[in-house]
Amino acid sequence: MSDSLYIITKDVNSGKSVVSLGLMDLLQRNICRVGFFRPLIDDEFNSRDHDIELISKWCNIDLGHDEMYGIGMKKAKELFSKGKTDEITESILKKYKNLEDHYDFILCEGTDYTGSANTFEFNFNANTAMNLGCPVLLVTSGYRQSVDNVVQSTEMAVLSLQNEGCDITAVIVNRIDPDKAEEIVNILKSGKYLEGISVYTIPEYAYLNMPIVGDVADMLKADIISGNERLSHKIKHIMIADMRVENFLKQLKDDSLIITAGDRVDILLVSLITDLSSLSKNISGILLTGGVKPANDILTLINSSGRQIPILGANEETASVYKHFTGLIARIMSYDTKKITKAISIFEKNVDLSDLEQKVITKETTIVTPKMFEFEIIHKAKKYLQHIVLPEGEDDRILKAAEILLQRKVVQITLLGNKDRILNKAGEMELELEDANIVDPWKSNFLDEYIRTYYDLRKHKGISEEFARDIMTDVSYFGTMMLYKGDADGMVSGAVHTTGDTIRPAFEFIKTKENVSIISSVFFMCLQDRVLVYGDCAVNPKPDSQQLAEIALSSAQTAMNFSIAPKVAMLSYSTGESGKGEEVERVREAAEIAREKAGKIFPDLKIEGPIQYDAAVDPDVAKTKMPESEVAGRATVFIFPDLNTGNNTYKAVQRSAGAVAIGPILQGLNAPVNDLSRGCTVPDIVNTVAITAIQAQAERGFIHDEVKRRNDPNVCLTPFNK
Repeated sequence: MSDSLYIITKDVNSGKSVVSLGLMDLLQRNICRVGFFRPLIDDEFNSRDHDIELISKWCNIDLGHDEMYGIGMKKAKELFSKGKTDEITESILKKYKNLEDHYDFILCEGTDYTGSANTFEFNFNANTAMNLGCPVLLVTSGYRQSVDNVVQSTEMAVLSLQNEGCDITAVIVNRIDPDKAEEIVNILKSGKYLEGISVYTIPEYAYLNMPIVGDVADMLKADIISGNERLSHKIKHIMIADMRVENFLKQLKDDSLIITAGDRVDILLVSLITDLSSLSKNISGILLTGGVKPANDILTLINSSGRQIPILGANEETASVYKHFTGLIARIMSYDTKKITKAISIFEKNVDLSDLEQKVITKETTIVTPKMFEFEIIHKAKKYLQHIVLPEGEDDRILKAAEILLQRKVVQITLLGNKDRILNKAGEMELELEDANIVDPWKSNFLDEYIRTYYDLRKHKGISEEFARDIMTDVSYFGTMMLYKGDADGMVSGAVHTTGDTIRPAFEFIKTKENVSIISSVFFMCLQDRVLVYGDCAVNPKPDSQQLAEIALSSAQTAMNFSIAPKVAMLSYSTGESGKGEEVERVREAAEIAREKAGKIFPDLKIEGPIQYDAAVDPDVAKTKMPESEVAGRATVFIFPDLNTGNNTYKAVQRSAGAVAIGPILQGLNAPVNDLSRGCTVPDIVNTVAITAIQAQAERGFIHDEVKRRNDPNVCLTPFNK
């Protein structure tokens, strides 16, 4: 094993971008600093390498483009023609070694085989992998190939790499017919060439290989006149529109890219009307040829439509432009979140990640990066599938997040809202939500039952049945009642609604757990190399000593549920016995209460307080202020004395240290309800839903049972699946 891996393919359009994305996702979950490197890029037609752009942007690799490749094809050809092959190798080694000093693991990706010298490129990649000391992951393509051809081609590639002295970690046969997967793996594993080498297959997935408007723009170096936000629109058909409008409409197909002369304003406007109409076809985009662009008033009309249809401009004439399309290759663009998510999902589904992880990753690390923490919560949520209700089902961000969660099989989802509007929006955004349960509270078969239940629960407050009916058609109340009745395991809201709208129903009838008198919250603060828990930064303005103690214990339990070993620091402006005053005494008393209660339920829990933040987090300061403490300098759970201090501190750390703040995560309720910020992003929603699912697992005993199973292999888990 090594601290690097070199992806080698032997085929054009093998789909290695899918493999690179999947591997980077796997590596970043487990390793703090992961770099990406391409020894040779084709810079003869484009100075920016596509795969470097894709990986660096998606994986947030903070490097310049020039630092992520060894040498360009133009320079390499020049040196090769002069017989200076050693200089090519030296240039690659020099840049690679620069990365080695800054990264714990480097994923290398070989050449693209866009030229004619495939044998030369294959040997170049093999020799480069040897020079860099990288084990190899071989990717072969099974696209439209017979089983015999795939097996023979793969075995010959493995033999060639072995003859060059390469250490082959694994083989991925990509883009195959799913029905042939098992047969291909069995034949390869039974042969003499792949003994001891793991073999995985990934099926052909038409959507990933369907071109988008951005591919056309990239291929033609076209001007983007309008619709920059819709470049990821897929293209199923290409249509040259050189006929009259009525004939054009007859021949138009769904998801077509229309190629027409730049002065055909009639085609342009009819295309816009067609795209806007719910009764007509979706237009993928329009390519205007001949170097003619629409007049400003036409562009203003188009842009004011709200649809922002993609319009590209090319200088060549229509016939000349169309010839380029024979070489159009679909790529995964860095801005195409939908394709990237699908690619990673397909990789996860078809590759044995545990097996590959053991072969690729040399050592475990105690460092936890935000990416690693985000993976961990997704992984935990997937383990025992929970049912989460999203009341704001008509919000675009919620729908995008729902698609990601469903594709990766993180949770089951119910979306609340008008079904027709949700489906229309999903269609416009090309989202796959077939597995989502969509419920309109007004039309739900459960509405009358929910109304009766709410009335029975709240009639002592003097409410009428009519009031109960009105309140229960509110999506927040309806979603919360789903939890109360056991029709869902958790709820996430707040992208549109206020915090009060989200949590008020939970206060009314979900209520707090037994022996818990206060609902509180935590933030997961994902720093560069660790994850800390901050509580309470969102709910309670000034908790008393008893409440602070409860917040501390609830936060410690939350930390444990998310695999963070809790060491609790109860913060104040004074450390230990050095300070006096009402505020310090409140924290001191809270720490004593927390220790007493912890002795009954968390006997090994370490609690320190009062303690200042620097003494809690900095080992050097801790040596001076509290040298005997087991928490000082090593705290993972920070309990703030009041809302003012907590809220300001988490925001200061978030902005000043560049931390990712996930939360607020509510704790203390009988069923998990979590609140989003109205400025939340799609990743924020995905993370919060996954966290809510893990809280639901804990409520149902899965996390506790899993600890028992580790200690007793005879304990069998049977997850409840609603």
